[in-house]
Amino acid sequence: MSSETDNVNPAELEKFGRLAQRWWDPEGPQRPLHDLNPVRLGYVADRVTLAGSTVLDVGCGAGLLSEAMAAAGARVTALDLAPELIEAAKLHLYESGLQVDYRLSSVEALAEREPGTFDAVTCMEMLEHVPDPGSVIAACARLLKPGGRLFASTINRTPAAFALAIVGAEYVARLLPRGTHDYRQFIRPSELAAWLRSAGLEIEDVSGLAYDPLRRRAWIKDATSVNYLVCARRPGKA
Repeated sequence: MSSETDNVNPAELEKFGRLAQRWWDPEGPQRPLHDLNPVRLGYVADRVTLAGSTVLDVGCGAGLLSEAMAAAGARVTALDLAPELIEAAKLHLYESGLQVDYRLSSVEALAEREPGTFDAVTCMEMLEHVPDPGSVIAACARLLKPGGRLFASTINRTPAAFALAIVGAEYVARLLPRGTHDYRQFIRPSELAAWLRSAGLEIEDVSGLAYDPLRRRAWIKDATSVNYLVCARRPGKA
Protein backbone atom coordinates (compact mmCIF):
# COMPACT_ATOMS: atom_id res chain seq x y z
CA MET A 1 0.00 0.00 0.00
CA SER A 2 1.44 3.34 -0.96
CA SER A 3 -1.45 5.75 -0.56
CA GLU A 4 -1.92 7.78 2.61
CA THR A 5 -5.57 6.68 2.67
CA ASP A 6 -5.42 3.01 1.67
CA ASN A 7 -5.23 1.48 5.15
CA VAL A 8 -7.34 3.81 7.23
CA ASN A 9 -10.91 3.99 8.50
CA PRO A 10 -12.08 7.64 8.25
CA ALA A 11 -14.53 7.12 11.11
CA GLU A 12 -11.65 6.03 13.35
CA LEU A 13 -9.61 9.13 12.46
CA GLU A 14 -12.57 11.37 13.19
CA LYS A 15 -13.27 9.61 16.48
CA PHE A 16 -9.76 10.02 17.82
CA GLY A 17 -9.30 13.46 16.28
CA ARG A 18 -12.16 14.69 18.46
CA LEU A 19 -10.13 13.69 21.54
CA ALA A 20 -7.02 15.65 20.53
CA GLN A 21 -7.49 18.68 22.76
CA ARG A 22 -7.74 16.55 25.92
CA TRP A 23 -5.21 13.87 24.97
CA TRP A 24 -2.64 15.16 27.47
CA ASP A 25 -5.17 15.50 30.32
CA PRO A 26 -4.41 12.64 32.75
CA GLU A 27 -8.01 12.81 33.99
CA GLY A 28 -9.49 13.04 30.50
CA PRO A 29 -10.77 10.46 28.00
CA GLN A 30 -7.27 9.05 27.47
CA ARG A 31 -6.69 8.46 31.17
CA PRO A 32 -5.98 4.73 30.68
CA LEU A 33 -3.19 5.53 28.19
CA HIS A 34 -1.56 7.83 30.76
CA ASP A 35 -1.64 4.99 33.28
CA LEU A 36 -0.32 2.42 30.80
CA ASN A 37 2.42 4.63 29.37
CA PRO A 38 5.15 3.97 31.99
CA VAL A 39 4.73 0.22 31.54
CA ARG A 40 4.80 0.51 27.74
CA LEU A 41 7.96 2.60 27.98
CA GLY A 42 9.56 0.14 30.39
CA TYR A 43 8.80 -2.80 28.12
CA VAL A 44 10.61 -1.06 25.26
CA ALA A 45 13.49 0.25 27.38
CA ASP A 46 14.14 -3.22 28.82
CA ARG A 47 14.86 -4.50 25.28
CA VAL A 48 16.35 -1.51 23.46
CA THR A 49 18.83 1.11 24.63
CA LEU A 50 16.76 4.18 23.91
CA ALA A 51 19.50 6.77 24.45
CA GLY A 52 20.91 7.56 21.01
CA SER A 53 18.63 5.15 19.15
CA THR A 54 16.45 6.10 16.19
CA VAL A 55 12.86 5.16 17.05
CA LEU A 56 9.62 5.36 15.10
CA ASP A 57 6.27 5.61 16.91
CA VAL A 58 3.44 4.50 14.60
CA GLY A 59 -0.07 5.69 15.44
CA CYS A 60 1.41 8.13 17.93
CA GLY A 61 -1.80 9.97 18.82
CA ALA A 62 -0.82 13.23 20.51
CA GLY A 63 2.54 11.83 21.56
CA LEU A 64 2.41 10.25 25.03
CA LEU A 65 4.85 7.44 24.23
CA SER A 66 6.74 9.52 21.65
CA GLU A 67 7.67 12.13 24.24
CA ALA A 68 8.48 9.52 26.87
CA MET A 69 10.98 7.86 24.52
CA ALA A 70 12.43 11.24 23.56
CA ALA A 71 12.87 12.05 27.26
CA ALA A 72 14.81 8.79 27.56
CA GLY A 73 17.25 10.03 24.90
CA ALA A 74 15.85 8.48 21.71
CA ARG A 75 15.71 10.33 18.40
CA VAL A 76 11.99 9.90 17.76
CA THR A 77 9.96 10.16 14.57
CA ALA A 78 6.21 9.78 15.13
CA LEU A 79 3.35 9.20 12.68
CA ASP A 80 -0.39 9.61 12.76
CA LEU A 81 -3.06 10.22 10.12
CA ALA A 82 -5.34 12.40 12.23
CA PRO A 83 -4.32 16.04 11.62
CA GLU A 84 -5.81 17.15 14.94
CA LEU A 85 -3.60 14.70 16.83
CA ILE A 86 -0.41 15.71 15.04
CA GLU A 87 -1.20 19.36 15.73
CA ALA A 88 -1.82 18.65 19.42
CA ALA A 89 1.41 16.65 19.60
CA LYS A 90 3.44 19.46 18.06
CA LEU A 91 1.89 22.04 20.38
CA HIS A 92 2.75 19.96 23.45
CA LEU A 93 6.44 20.10 22.54
CA TYR A 94 6.38 23.79 23.48
CA GLU A 95 5.39 22.72 26.98
CA SER A 96 7.73 19.75 27.33
CA GLY A 97 10.76 21.22 25.57
CA LEU A 98 11.45 17.85 23.93
CA GLN A 99 12.22 17.13 20.28
CA VAL A 100 10.03 14.75 18.26
CA ASP A 101 9.69 14.71 14.47
CA TYR A 102 5.90 14.45 14.12
CA ARG A 103 4.61 13.63 10.62
CA LEU A 104 1.15 13.31 9.10
CA SER A 105 1.87 10.10 7.18
CA SER A 106 0.95 6.45 6.90
CA VAL A 107 3.56 3.91 7.91
CA GLU A 108 3.23 2.26 4.49
CA ALA A 109 4.19 5.50 2.73
CA LEU A 110 7.16 6.05 5.04
CA ALA A 111 8.36 2.48 4.43
CA GLU A 112 8.57 3.21 0.72
CA ARG A 113 10.59 6.39 1.34
CA GLU A 114 12.86 5.37 4.22
CA PRO A 115 13.31 1.59 4.52
CA GLY A 116 15.86 0.25 6.99
CA THR A 117 16.04 3.51 8.97
CA PHE A 118 15.10 2.73 12.57
CA ASP A 119 16.61 0.82 15.48
CA ALA A 120 13.14 0.29 16.94
CA VAL A 121 9.53 0.78 15.91
CA THR A 122 6.61 1.01 18.35
CA CYS A 123 2.99 0.48 17.37
CA MET A 124 0.84 0.66 20.49
CA GLU A 125 -2.96 0.41 20.66
CA MET A 126 -3.27 1.01 16.92
CA LEU A 127 -3.52 -2.33 15.10
CA GLU A 128 -7.10 -2.93 16.25
CA HIS A 129 -8.16 0.35 14.62
CA VAL A 130 -7.01 -0.19 11.01
CA PRO A 131 -8.61 -2.25 8.20
CA ASP A 132 -5.41 -4.21 7.43
CA PRO A 133 -3.15 -4.72 10.46
CA GLY A 134 -0.89 -7.05 8.46
CA SER A 135 -0.02 -4.17 6.13
CA VAL A 136 1.06 -2.07 9.11
CA ILE A 137 3.24 -4.89 10.44
CA ALA A 138 4.87 -5.42 7.04
CA ALA A 139 5.65 -1.72 6.73
CA CYS A 140 7.08 -1.57 10.24
CA ALA A 141 9.34 -4.51 9.41
CA ARG A 142 10.64 -2.77 6.28
CA LEU A 143 11.49 0.32 8.32
CA LEU A 144 13.69 -1.57 10.77
CA LYS A 145 17.45 -1.82 10.47
CA PRO A 146 18.86 -5.37 10.64
CA GLY A 147 18.76 -6.32 14.31
CA GLY A 148 16.06 -3.73 15.00
CA ARG A 149 12.98 -4.50 17.07
CA LEU A 150 9.27 -3.93 16.63
CA PHE A 151 7.09 -3.44 19.71
CA ALA A 152 3.33 -3.77 19.35
CA SER A 153 0.43 -3.82 21.78
CA THR A 154 -3.19 -4.67 21.08
CA ILE A 155 -6.24 -6.45 22.52
CA ASN A 156 -6.98 -10.16 22.30
CA ARG A 157 -10.27 -11.30 20.76
CA THR A 158 -11.67 -13.19 23.76
CA PRO A 159 -14.82 -13.02 25.90
CA ALA A 160 -12.69 -11.61 28.72
CA ALA A 161 -11.49 -8.79 26.49
CA PHE A 162 -15.06 -8.00 25.42
CA ALA A 163 -16.16 -7.89 29.05
CA LEU A 164 -13.31 -5.73 30.29
CA ALA A 165 -12.21 -3.57 27.34
CA ILE A 166 -15.66 -2.78 26.00
CA VAL A 167 -18.42 -3.46 28.55
CA GLY A 168 -16.32 -2.57 31.59
CA ALA A 169 -14.15 0.25 30.28
CA GLU A 170 -16.64 1.95 27.96
CA TYR A 171 -20.07 1.32 29.53
CA VAL A 172 -19.62 0.55 33.22
CA ALA A 173 -16.55 2.45 34.43
CA ARG A 174 -16.70 4.93 31.53
CA LEU A 175 -12.93 5.06 31.36
CA LEU A 176 -13.12 5.32 27.56
CA PRO A 177 -15.65 6.96 25.24
CA ARG A 178 -18.30 4.54 24.00
CA GLY A 179 -17.40 3.12 20.61
CA THR A 180 -13.63 3.34 21.21
CA HIS A 181 -13.25 -0.35 20.35
CA ASP A 182 -14.88 -2.82 17.98
CA TYR A 183 -14.65 -6.40 19.22
CA ARG A 184 -14.46 -7.69 15.65
CA GLN A 185 -11.18 -5.81 15.21
CA PHE A 186 -9.48 -7.36 18.24
CA ILE A 187 -6.48 -9.53 17.35
CA ARG A 188 -5.52 -12.93 18.66
CA PRO A 189 -1.81 -13.46 19.43
CA SER A 190 -1.69 -16.26 16.84
CA GLU A 191 -2.93 -13.84 14.16
CA LEU A 192 -0.37 -11.21 15.11
CA ALA A 193 2.37 -13.84 15.20
CA ALA A 194 1.48 -14.94 11.66
CA TRP A 195 1.75 -11.35 10.36
CA LEU A 196 5.09 -10.87 12.13
CA ARG A 197 6.55 -14.05 10.68
CA SER A 198 5.19 -13.22 7.21
CA ALA A 199 7.03 -9.89 7.48
CA GLY A 200 10.28 -11.74 8.21
CA LEU A 201 10.45 -10.94 11.91
CA GLU A 202 11.43 -13.25 14.75
CA ILE A 203 9.19 -13.14 17.83
CA GLU A 204 11.20 -12.64 21.03
CA ASP A 205 8.46 -12.09 23.60
CA VAL A 206 4.70 -12.07 24.11
CA SER A 207 3.49 -10.70 27.46
CA GLY A 208 0.16 -9.75 28.96
CA LEU A 209 -0.56 -6.20 30.10
CA ALA A 210 -2.74 -5.83 33.19
CA TYR A 211 -4.50 -2.66 34.32
CA ASP A 212 -6.25 -1.78 37.58
CA PRO A 213 -8.27 1.39 36.89
CA LEU A 214 -9.17 1.91 40.55
CA ARG A 215 -5.54 2.07 41.67
CA ARG A 216 -4.47 3.47 38.28
CA ARG A 217 -1.73 0.85 38.11
CA ALA A 218 -0.54 -1.25 35.18
CA TRP A 219 1.93 -4.13 35.06
CA ILE A 220 3.31 -6.90 32.87
CA LYS A 221 1.91 -10.40 33.43
CA ASP A 222 1.95 -13.80 31.73
CA ALA A 223 -1.72 -14.08 30.75
CA THR A 224 -2.59 -12.51 27.38
CA SER A 225 -6.38 -12.89 27.52
CA VAL A 226 -7.06 -9.13 27.31
CA ASN A 227 -4.24 -6.66 26.55
CA TYR A 228 -0.85 -7.89 25.43
CA LEU A 229 2.54 -6.73 24.16
CA VAL A 230 4.82 -8.30 21.57
CA CYS A 231 8.49 -7.79 20.78
CA ALA A 232 9.85 -9.06 17.44
CA ARG A 233 13.27 -8.66 15.84
CA ARG A 234 14.43 -8.21 12.28
CA PRO A 235 17.19 -10.78 11.67
CA GLY A 236 20.71 -9.54 11.09
CA LYS A 237 23.41 -7.68 12.96
CA ALA A 238 22.66 -4.26 14.37
